[in-house]
Amino acid sequence: MRRFSPTDKKGDHMKIGTLLNYAGDYLQVIDEIVELEQAGLDAVWVPEAYSFDAVTVMGFLAARTKTVEIGSGILPIYTRSPTLLAMTAAGLDALSGGRAVLGLGASGPQVIEGFHGMVYDAPIGRTREAIEICRDVWKREKLEYSGRYYEVPLPEGQGTGLGKSLKLINHPVRDSIPIIVASLGDKNVEMTAELANGWLPIFYWPERAHQVWGEALEAGYAKRDPSLGKMDIIAGASVAIGDGTEPLREYGRPMAALYMGGMGAKGKNFYNNVLRRYGFEAEAEEIQNLYLSGHKDEAAALVPDEMLAASSLIGPESFVKERLLAMRDAGVTYLNISPMASTTVEKAKLVDRLKVMIADL
Repeated sequence: MRRFSPTDKKGDHMKIGTLLNYAGDYLQVIDEIVELEQAGLDAVWVPEAYSFDAVTVMGFLAARTKTVEIGSGILPIYTRSPTLLAMTAAGLDALSGGRAVLGLGASGPQVIEGFHGMVYDAPIGRTREAIEICRDVWKREKLEYSGRYYEVPLPEGQGTGLGKSLKLINHPVRDSIPIIVASLGDKNVEMTAELANGWLPIFYWPERAHQVWGEALEAGYAKRDPSLGKMDIIAGASVAIGDGTEPLREYGRPMAALYMGGMGAKGKNFYNNVLRRYGFEAEAEEIQNLYLSGHKDEAAALVPDEMLAASSLIGPESFVKERLLAMRDAGVTYLNISPMASTTVEKAKLVDRLKVMIADL
């Protein structure tokens, strides 16, 4: 198996994070994160979509937790200026004692134009410039940036003409806060591998990921500044360990159909393209046709069983160990897990058990 990034040093292990559930009771979910932290959880990622904003929740998590990294998963680049993104990450980093991770992404036209009323344009160029501006802000030098999409301060002839170069008032805890990017398309993944500290793909199938993203990652790595170090790869997976747990994989089917069938119009669905490039072109076409015509259950039934299994950590211990090895060998450094358990105690046991299994790989 060809790795996307240098082999981990002996003693390094995949970290375990989880995606905070933004559709339920926030206070209850955050109580659960506190318990999972005590079981060994390394990171929590806070999504935004069109729910409550992520930043408020991240600040509350900083007050309630002690060790977990707190990452946005993700903040859409169109909803805040690059300078505000930098200020937000620096503020969270200070309040959490250096535990902030700035997760960025483009989201999609349906959310950006439909909910925020902002034009969805140049996602790759804007992400690149946002990353560069954030890193300039954290250096705490007077901010002067001239890009294709952002100019800070505004140039002569725009605005009132009163803008001047400023630097961040506060001293950041770190002058280089980790930035992760959620990206799927080739050019966006290439930019991520060049500039970001971490990459957050979706539906990550370790044995087939190289055929989808390998060339883009290698092209980005070739331009990467060595001072950035190795890029983290953050792969999501549902977790249930034990004989007879395989039916729990079915819970991933409706979400896969939603993303691959309903997240975007024909020809504009990034998730559908991933399924096609995994080798399921006919299924991808039919899933989208069915979903967009309102036949959601029929679309979900066509999500390949093989993909659901290979991108999960659901099955007997031997299967889960095999999946962990495959993810490690494909360069995964963070597991972004969804524990398939009904109580916090059971979820904590799964986190603890995974930590032991990973340490024994």
